[in-house]
Amino acid sequence: MALIQCDFFSETLGFGTSMNIILPQAKGKGLIGMQEAPGNGLPPVLYLLHGLSDDHTTWIRRTSIERYVASLGLAVVMPAVQRGYYTDMAEGSAYWTFVSEELPKIVQAFFRVSARREDTYVAGLSMGGYGAFKLALRQPERFAAAASLSGALNVVNSRAWDDEARSAEMRRTFGDRGRFSGSENDLYPWLEGVARGAGPKPRLYQCCGTEDYLYGHNIHFRDRARALDYPGFTYEEGKGAHKWEYWDTMIRRALDWFAIVPVPALSQP
Repeated sequence: MALIQCDFFSETLGFGTSMNIILPQAKGKGLIGMQEAPGNGLPPVLYLLHGLSDDHTTWIRRTSIERYVASLGLAVVMPAVQRGYYTDMAEGSAYWTFVSEELPKIVQAFFRVSARREDTYVAGLSMGGYGAFKLALRQPERFAAAASLSGALNVVNSRAWDDEARSAEMRRTFGDRGRFSGSENDLYPWLEGVARGAGPKPRLYQCCGTEDYLYGHNIHFRDRARALDYPGFTYEEGKGAHKWEYWDTMIRRALDWFAIVPVPALSQP
């Protein structure tokens, strides 16, 4: 595997930003202790999103994601989105436009990865879980599947709106709370639209620890997805809090659930 930190200028954001990229490497004889997939074609790609207090380095620093994806021949894109909730902020930067439109074009221009829907996945934790489902439900023609780990999926009922220190930040991000329901940032209308529409339906994987402070929010989303009989929806829960010990375990579960098929090696003449 190759690990690259890419610092680049974003026209959408109007400033320099960063992403970390894991790229698969053709299996060789000298690598010890890793199981790399034998692939020479364009690899599938996972957009892996960080949480509210993190950045583009956090998945590399706090999990073994590079080792987990080695046998899958999977490229992993980890962008920096600061505290922007993967949203075009009411007062701030256009992080939704950045991550949904500009970022994939930059990835395609800079790196040799597949652009096919069946090869494109998205996952994230907490704020990144919200971002992952937001991308999949608003761009179902682009993603085969999405995974939310302890996702902040019920933003309108977030206790942050009632917290003196956080409420101003929420208003800067989303605008007035009273206008959030049914807005472009509300996951529920998008979930219903995809479930009931005739278009493509990305598979959705959702998990949350039973000791997590976002557990109730996740149950709310789970129940709505089940009521809509959303096809390809999987929910798992178990003991765990809003901590990396849980996410390090569950990202491996999500990768297994994605059932990513490694790119086959090119036949030799």
